[in-house]
Amino acid sequence: MQSTAKSAVETELSLEESLSAWMDGESSDIHFSELASEQGRRTWDTYHLIGDALRNSDLAVRPSADFQARLSRALDAELPIVAPQRRRSPIRMGLSGLAVAAAVATVAWVAQPYVMGGATGPGEIRTVADASLNETPVLRDYLEAHRQMAGPSAVRQVSFDGGVGR
Repeated sequence: MQSTAKSAVETELSLEESLSAWMDGESSDIHFSELASEQGRRTWDTYHLIGDALRNSDLAVRPSADFQARLSRALDAELPIVAPQRRRSPIRMGLSGLAVAAAVATVAWVAQPYVMGGATGPGEIRTVADASLNETPVLRDYLEAHRQMAGPSAVRQVSFDGGVGR
């Protein structure tokens, strides 16, 4: 029962949509047999009346003063739509403050070496580990064999100083 009503609505919508698209020149797909029905003829007449009223202001229907007065009274009689007040949750306020504090702490942690001067300046080289103190002959041979494959230095020095070399 419901599917029959639904398919009838879909057919009516498709007829109206296809007729509107055909009248606007956007589609060439129109079934003239559908226009022979009562619904098709009403839709055809209504769309042509709308088009005529849009093109010529003399054909447009002007509402009477009584209609405008009735409409004004009806609008005044309607209840206003009032949205409920937003409730401020203390938990939500606390969590948003905590998120801001975490963001500030993260930025401070990341920027600390640059602000405090902890980064090495130009010309300074920090030695993290020196293997030459504990070298044994076996380790020296191993390092020498791999140094030939990796180049003169197995660890490449990289500088992140922005002002140097520009």
